[in-house]
Amino acid sequence: MTSPWQPHSVVSEEYVDPAPVVALSALLDSGAAPIGSGDPLPPLWHWAALARWPASSALGVDGHPRRGSFLPPVDLPRRMFAGGELRVHQPITVGSTVRREARVVSVTPKTGRTGRLVVVVVQIRLYSGDGTLAVTERQELIYREAAESHSGRSARPETTEPVGAPLRRQREWEWELRTDPTVLMRFSAATANPHRIHYDWPYATEIEGYPGLVVHGPLMTLALAETIRVERPQQPVERMRHRNLAPLFCQTPARIRRRRDPDADLSLTLLSGDANRTTEHTVLTADFTVPGERTHAPRSHL
Repeated sequence: MTSPWQPHSVVSEEYVDPAPVVALSALLDSGAAPIGSGDPLPPLWHWAALARWPASSALGVDGHPRRGSFLPPVDLPRRMFAGGELRVHQPITVGSTVRREARVVSVTPKTGRTGRLVVVVVQIRLYSGDGTLAVTERQELIYREAAESHSGRSARPETTEPVGAPLRRQREWEWELRTDPTVLMRFSAATANPHRIHYDWPYATEIEGYPGLVVHGPLMTLALAETIRVERPQQPVERMRHRNLAPLFCQTPARIRRRRDPDADLSLTLLSGDANRTTEHTVLTADFTVPGERTHAPRSHL
């Protein structure tokens, strides 16, 4: 008899590998200063530096690891990265070793406009080599029902032209984000993300019902974070909050702009469309460290 699923902690020692950091820098191609061994890892870049490849035998139909091990056995087919929050207690150094602790802290069934959904919240803690807490992160995953095959599909990937550098600065705090299948493939590889909606056009359109390949939620979030790294390179980030509001599809031009938020030092949004119809895809807010006021991080209790 199979035991019912229970949340449990997954603890591992991880090397902050410079190679995927270099790969992510090359992918974003934003003009920011290069990052190497001994440098502080930019906020959220642990998604690449600490990416974990699942065994091929563990993968399900959608390309993700089959549910029921670390993540709960949710029976809804669509999965999206909905957002989260990151707190930097002290910088992680590229080339160092950290301990990673991850745990599902809540599983909440809901009903939305598109039907049933389940919200799964994952908590991640990263500790430096001396046991000091360096980063805490909360991630929200949403599982939804599948949609019918979309009639207004985008062009098949083989008909697209390369976009070159995906992030392009127009002026201060105004950037463009452009994607093509190669950008999505490289990001999937950099972050060990085998989800088929990002590279398998027939699966994305015919099985999950999207109009085209789906741009990764973490890629949209990192694009916003990267503009902060370029625009304010000397200001260390203490906290980031981010939320993905609507999917962005491959080849759809998008733009990054500042937005008003009285509760944050800085707020950015990723938009597509024109003056007649605008879609807001991702929102990210950042709070910066005041020099000399970073609090001492607690040590591990394990």
